[in-house]
Amino acid sequence: MTAPILLTPGPLTTSLATKQSMLRDWGSWDADFNRITARVRERLLGVVHATGTHECVPMQGSGTFSVEAALGTLVPRGGHVLVPQNGAYCQRIARICRILGRSLTTVDYAEDAAVQAADVDRALAANPAITHVALVHCETSAGILNPLAAIAEVVARHRRSLIIDAMSSFGALEIDARTMPFEAVIAASGKCLEGPPGMGFVIARREALQRAEGNSHSLALDLHDQWVYMQKTTQWRYTPPTHVVAAFDSAIEQYLAEGGRSARGGRYADNCRTLIEGMARLGLKSFLPPAIQAPIIVTFHAPVTPNYQFKAFYDAVKARGYLLYPGKLTTLETFRVGCMGQLGPRGIQGAVDAVAEVLAELHAAA
Repeated sequence: MTAPILLTPGPLTTSLATKQSMLRDWGSWDADFNRITARVRERLLGVVHATGTHECVPMQGSGTFSVEAALGTLVPRGGHVLVPQNGAYCQRIARICRILGRSLTTVDYAEDAAVQAADVDRALAANPAITHVALVHCETSAGILNPLAAIAEVVARHRRSLIIDAMSSFGALEIDARTMPFEAVIAASGKCLEGPPGMGFVIARREALQRAEGNSHSLALDLHDQWVYMQKTTQWRYTPPTHVVAAFDSAIEQYLAEGGRSARGGRYADNCRTLIEGMARLGLKSFLPPAIQAPIIVTFHAPVTPNYQFKAFYDAVKARGYLLYPGKLTTLETFRVGCMGQLGPRGIQGAVDAVAEVLAELHAAA
């Protein structure tokens, strides 16, 4: 049976070359594997033009592990974090801050509204105790693209530090350390760079890492300690996900061969446009207005038919070769379709065709 295409916000469907890169076993302390780690770190810095100013620190685990590592290490224990919230992943950052005992202020939005730089400006002006702003660039619970450049400018003007959760944007949407000031950007292997899941990473300003010693609440998630150990030994502190790292190295090589950020982002934008236009022809309306829709994942209103139930709909589309994603909104019945990954020869149009067949069956049964 052919594996279905994953139309999710990650993990993604990976290329055959990436899968084949996981067929070899690696010694975690071996020089050959350490060279792979070094190459991955160097190339990730290059993706956001941060070579020379920032350090790339890889971490075992999903992206959330790296988000917690960054917040727990880079925000001092007496620090204060401003979190603009318009979805589940912003809320997760706020929850991490509460668990870590970091002071927290939130600016809350509806699920279909982007963060506004003016609101961040007012919040920072009103509270000089705030030391950091933690922003989700692409909030995949709805698919919202938040205005990163405008918010980065505001944070820099107030002389505060910006931590960017770029989990679903890194490598596809523009983030440039030469023109956009940030203390850290966080992402993971199983997103826009199309590697397997299992490794996150933090690209942090070197000076911020240097002064972060002793901040962390955790041994395993101490970003400073991980960085110092890697600089000293070229090795990971604790057993790395060797197969994932090797496959991620292959995925980055393919990313660069494809043309880097502009090519990857362009492919996803084409997928997104084909998806929204195709679903509209089926009577399925996207949730967000075009101005704030990221080309990463699209939320759709559920079909208007008495026979619709997400699980049955999901199973029928899966039987045709595609895995959708459930909605994450709290107020509406929705489902989500991702635009990332290696989508095969039929591409996103194949998914639209599969949905069309399932809808026809639902309407016929009504």
